Amino acid sequence: MKSSALIFGYNDYGSQVAKNVSYKYKDITLFKLESDELHKDLKAYETKVFDLSDEWNEIESVYDIKSSVAFCVLEDDAENIFLTISLRAQFEDLTIIALSSNKESANKLQMAGANKVIPIVQTTAGIISDMLDKPIVTEVLHNIRDENSDLKVAQVEIQNHSYFDGHYPSDIEWSRDHGIIVLSVIHKDGKSEFIYSAKEKHHHIEDGDIFVVVGYTQDIEDFKKLIGGKRCQ
Repeated sequence: MKSSALIFGYNDYGSQVAKNVSYKYKDITLFKLESDELHKDLKAYETKVFDLSDEWNEIESVYDIKSSVAFCVLEDDAENIFLTISLRAQFEDLTIIALSSNKESANKLQMAGANKVIPIVQTTAGIISDMLDKPIVTEVLHNIRDENSDLKVAQVEIQNHSYFDGHYPSDIEWSRDHGIIVLSVIHKDGKSEFIYSAKEKHHHIEDGDIFVVVGYTQDIEDFKKLIGGKRCQ
């Protein structure tokens, strides 16, 4: 039997999970509801249709449950919770990682039996982004296999804007180049903008801008040195 990543969610979140667990799991299976439309980024993966009323007999006969991990990333909270309950009832030893849209659903997912819950709503520095954008999902999911991982949130003030060579924040591959994710920018007038907002995509980085970032402490410190900045918190 196979040690696999079983991804329940034929959507953008499922796509990001698949990309970022491929370094560990050679066998990745996407499970889609019959109503889900084809997703261009998921065509390369093995895909199976499932129903929320399934008894999961096929999974048990094909996959090594103890060494596999299930990702519950359905976009509907109620369906995601029901799926988690169903999988946990059938597989006591299966590692289940679920995506939650708010604190209430996170609590329910934990009660339903999820081993780890990843929020898709981030609140920091008074800024609430409705959904995690793809780079944030990428960074979080890349580190979930390590139960001791500890991502930090910090504010870093830019003091050497020339380092960015005129690029906009949304143009930079933060995770690839610096090991961090920039959530938002706080400008000198105190106004904040999520970096993937339409407005921020046309704002050049300036000295005095404060980046709200997610990353490990050392990566944040290394980034701070590069841009001649200071950590505000």
